[in-house]
Amino acid sequence: MTQIEITFLGTTAGIPTKSRNHAALYIRYQSENEFCMLFDCGEGTQKQIFTAGLNFMRIDNIFITHWHADHFAGLLGLLETMNLEGRKKPLNIYGPEACNFVEGILVLGYAKKGFEVNAIDVNFDGTEITTVFEDTEFTIQSIPMKHGIPAVAYAFVEKDRVKIDKEKAKKLGLPPKGLIFKKLKEHGSTEYKGRTIKLEEIAKIEKGKKIAYSGDTMPNNNMIKLAENAELLIHDATFFDEPDARKHANLEEVMKIAEEANAKQIILTHISRRYQDIEEMKKKIEKYSHVKIAKDFMKVVL
Repeated sequence: MTQIEITFLGTTAGIPTKSRNHAALYIRYQSENEFCMLFDCGEGTQKQIFTAGLNFMRIDNIFITHWHADHFAGLLGLLETMNLEGRKKPLNIYGPEACNFVEGILVLGYAKKGFEVNAIDVNFDGTEITTVFEDTEFTIQSIPMKHGIPAVAYAFVEKDRVKIDKEKAKKLGLPPKGLIFKKLKEHGSTEYKGRTIKLEEIAKIEKGKKIAYSGDTMPNNNMIKLAENAELLIHDATFFDEPDARKHANLEEVMKIAEEANAKQIILTHISRRYQDIEEMKKKIEKYSHVKIAKDFMKVVL
């Protein structure tokens, strides 16, 4: 059984407040193995990780949506702490123009890193979805956003899981285990003792979940494309109800994106400090049963 745990470490826009830190999202994927990753890393992210009871040393991949300070300024401190804690395994940092910005961060100060930091550029132009990271159980996809500077959105996409029905396999005369099942999963069918065995004859396909994260963006068709049929859409709603959201999206625009993408759940984040009353904010979304407003340290489990 798999589990996806999403922890909101920072949910403010631009300027932090007493209750909201700068943007950062920690995803822990648990199956036979555990994978921990970070999406954006605003100022103070490492302290938020400590407070949330999460482990920053397990993070191997950081995905930056764009290089505004409220989305990356926490990298400097996080990298230094990883170094002080004796990290040896490599760390990968993805983002538009990542090579330029990560190199600048690494040369600040006198401390040398005892581990390798790899910067991976992510395409920020066009309309194509790009797979930037792939494991046996999931991929991380990206697509360019519309924010006035190079920016992307990301999606965590769990691969479909194939569950073999051993009783059905036995009735077809298949062995209890063996290479045949690997071939079936990879190719959808295979030959066995003179007959063609199809995967759907002996297996159930469990559809993988998708989580889409916008970073900061104005409404655009790329976001709809990336979030298509997502289990969860996490979207910038900086200026909740302003007609002109200044290179961001407002509530009405986010809801239109979610509807066209057929996203099942929506969480609004990157909230301007002008919205201090959470109850007033809740009133704005009360007609939407599938919408929530993010707050720091909120956990969502899928």
